[in-house]
Amino acid sequence: MKQQIKRLSPHQNGKVFGVICALGSLLFVIPMSIAFSAMPMGQSNGMPTWLLLFFPVIYLVMGYLSVAIGCLVYNVAFSFLGGIEYETIEVDE
Repeated sequence: MKQQIKRLSPHQNGKVFGVICALGSLLFVIPMSIAFSAMPMGQSNGMPTWLLLFFPVIYLVMGYLSVAIGCLVYNVAFSFLGGIEYETIEVDE
């Protein structure tokens, strides 16, 4: 049986993807903050350490916005092109 996805919820999908991006960024932020804290303090004007804590927030916002916009584009394109199509079968257990 062929089916199509008629609509994607921009807000719900954006929330889920934004949180996944924020959590995924922690895989990089935590080791980087440990490595930076182990470095000797010098006269460098490099990136402030607090900025590392801001990365998950940036990833959350950008992940949310990109997926929400993508869902909106899909919803508009559906009326012209149709949706993503897939086939399903019923399986007896």
